[in-house]
Amino acid sequence: MSKYRTRLPQLQDRAVFMTDGGLETTLIFHDKIELPYFAAFHLLQEKAGTAVLRRYYDRYAKMAIEQRAGLVLESPTWRANSEWAAKLGYTSVELADANRRAIGLMLEIRAKHETSASRMVISGNIGPRGDGYKADKRMTMSEAQAYHAEQIGVFAQTDADLVAAFTMNYVEEAIGVVRAAKAHAMPVVISFTLETDGRLPSGDSLTQAIARTDAETFGYPAYYMINCAHPTHFDSVLQDDSLLQRIRGLRTNASRRSHAELDESVDLDAGDPIELGHAHVQLYAQLPKLSVVGGCCGTDHRHVQAIVEAISAREKSDA
Repeated sequence: MSKYRTRLPQLQDRAVFMTDGGLETTLIFHDKIELPYFAAFHLLQEKAGTAVLRRYYDRYAKMAIEQRAGLVLESPTWRANSEWAAKLGYTSVELADANRRAIGLMLEIRAKHETSASRMVISGNIGPRGDGYKADKRMTMSEAQAYHAEQIGVFAQTDADLVAAFTMNYVEEAIGVVRAAKAHAMPVVISFTLETDGRLPSGDSLTQAIARTDAETFGYPAYYMINCAHPTHFDSVLQDDSLLQRIRGLRTNASRRSHAELDESVDLDAGDPIELGHAHVQLYAQLPKLSVVGGCCGTDHRHVQAIVEAISAREKSDA
């Protein structure tokens, strides 16, 4: 949407922006770090934990420069909302400080690495109030707006460029996030998660979810994304033209496992990075506005690099 174009360079036609991979699964399975409730923001409490996160984001920033791609820096705050933070003993003041420090780290990464060929955008990352895989504890739109307004309000007071809600699994929560972002004059991105049948865990189709969110918010989201699903779970549902025009981002899983299987798994299914990269060539052809790509559960820098390289090769062959 043109009103965000100067603030969000990823809205330029066919600009290639990457994000990181699966932050939490990388920390747990590769770095062997204990991460209660998948709460990566908790590492910001200590210098050592902050250093771990800094190294993680540095790697992706360097990759973006090597690939001459842009980078959306998603803050490590997917679990930094009040209900999850309370499980870790955070007060509201401590939680707000953690969210600010997370954006501060993203600003540090951008200041260190950004170039004219690799623009870097800072996103305040928002996660669901409940389980990202299940739509079992639903809020009304008004309840969701009130709930997420706390975190979004903190991000609005920082130099974050936008907020982005990931793993949204039912529409009312997504609408609440958008309304809270609009109230704070923050650009917002909504990313829905999909089951193996291409539908949200709530049962809604992706077309229904996007159409209703746009209708209830007067089309306020800058764009939509899909995350935490393998390409084979949703490639067959990418048919409606109005849907295709609104999807600009993908953060996919390398694993073909369902959410239920992933939830019960004690091992990491990293899939095949090259295969995942090739899958995105077809998705790039299907989605005319696709510009932001990265990974989700089980992916790491290898997967993101394979995706970006595959898309870049496709662009060169089309030139």
